[in-house]
Amino acid sequence: MREQWGTRAGFILAAVGSAIGLGNIWRFPAVAYENGGGAFFIPYLFALLTAGIPLLILEFTIGHKYRGSAPLSYARMNRKAEWIGWWAVFVSFVISTYYAVIIAWAMSYSVFAINQTWGEDTEGFLFGDYLNLAEVPGQVGSFVPGVLIPLIIVWVVTLGVLFRGVQKGIEWANRIFIPTLVVLFLIIVIRAVTLPGAVDGLQAFFEPNFETITSGSVWVAAYGQIFFSLSIAFAIMITYSSYLPKKSDITNNAFITGFSNSSFELLAGIGVFAALGFMAMQAGVGVSEVVAGGIGLAFVVFPMIINEFPALNGLFGFLFFASLVLAGLSSLISISETYVKGISEKFGISRAKAVTIGGGIAALISLVFATQGGLFFLDAADYFINQFGVAFIGLVQVIAIAWIMRKLNVFQDHANGISDIRLGLWWKVCLGVITPVVLGYMMFDLFRTNLLGLFDTETGNYEGYSDAFILWGGWAVAAFAIIAGFVFMAIRWRSRDIVDEVDSQEREG
Repeated sequence: MREQWGTRAGFILAAVGSAIGLGNIWRFPAVAYENGGGAFFIPYLFALLTAGIPLLILEFTIGHKYRGSAPLSYARMNRKAEWIGWWAVFVSFVISTYYAVIIAWAMSYSVFAINQTWGEDTEGFLFGDYLNLAEVPGQVGSFVPGVLIPLIIVWVVTLGVLFRGVQKGIEWANRIFIPTLVVLFLIIVIRAVTLPGAVDGLQAFFEPNFETITSGSVWVAAYGQIFFSLSIAFAIMITYSSYLPKKSDITNNAFITGFSNSSFELLAGIGVFAALGFMAMQAGVGVSEVVAGGIGLAFVVFPMIINEFPALNGLFGFLFFASLVLAGLSSLISISETYVKGISEKFGISRAKAVTIGGGIAALISLVFATQGGLFFLDAADYFINQFGVAFIGLVQVIAIAWIMRKLNVFQDHANGISDIRLGLWWKVCLGVITPVVLGYMMFDLFRTNLLGLFDTETGNYEGYSDAFILWGGWAVAAFAIIAGFVFMAIRWRSRDIVDEVDSQEREG
């Protein structure tokens, strides 16, 4: 008997929890600001409706129809396509190894925030005092206790949730994490918008520059943000939807998940830019001077903002980093579930054994990122596995399903049979034309840029890293995921009939 969600709300909270991650808080505000401010919402909304939600509907339908993890669902779709599912699983596996470390940083900083342990030089504290960063990329160095201890806690919580299963573990955790995250961030936003200078920050964020929307790079940025923030092509949404009851409204669930994720991104943008406006006013500079994204925003700029708070700065700082921890944990749980379920089904072992093996190996590998050289390894792995793993899988997925296997009509009929919102021509055009063209352009540009940089001192590698480090710290990581996908496809399923075990409803589909 396959595990199932206890309620529809439980599934939606889990799907939203997977989608809402660290990138919503520290990536979206900077991307929106750099690509036209308020005007960016036009291509962003277009990308959500033509790629984000259509792809969510596709993955929800695949999981619901074939009742399996990503590898099993693809194998049931077409035995030759199983490797796509494993590729996505191994991309998630790699991401889980370093994502856990960022959550560990946020856990440490939630404690540091109480007394502003980072001092006045927040950048020096992060790279020197806290991470004790190695001088040369590629050096491992010794373990950093301040990272290692919270990292162990992160894995204990994550694997503990996964051990408990779908209803008692994943669903239960997200029922706590997601409402708490929203409440914490609402408190942060309310406090941030009441700060002096907040209006200037919000004006910088929302002021539209309509000239930018004629630029192709802005539209690519919009599609990229939607794609990476919705947990598409991670094998997550296929796995999660495989636990849905047979009578489930797939299309409605996808719209709720997509718009919930975007709403939180907008909320994050308001909170971040209100705080940046305050910081700019305190420093006597323009908002553009203090805008940052990624790790720099969370662990350098925000501590600087917290230092300047007029009152209760310790509480504000704790709430901010606690929200990062909750957002990260909900995503890490979903990412890890992909390979736990994949391993369990492939080798016919219990959930407990799959968690121990898959989660245990991921946790051990993640220790590399808790060393002095960890940040460099994390940066290279994150860039290459995201750009040449997730985006590339998305492209291969839609081409394989829409163009090669021609399954869109089958999936449309399946979704329409159980959903209130019926799919029509728009859905097939989005997946058969718009998404492949946009993702194809993105991948062409990425390969062109990065391959030109390799072994070319004038063009330069990503972040100026050496050729050797880029090869084994970046390209090799991305290559591992796809090679492992083919290797695992070649391994026989423990139960030879499992690929054919699709009930009568799916056969009729």
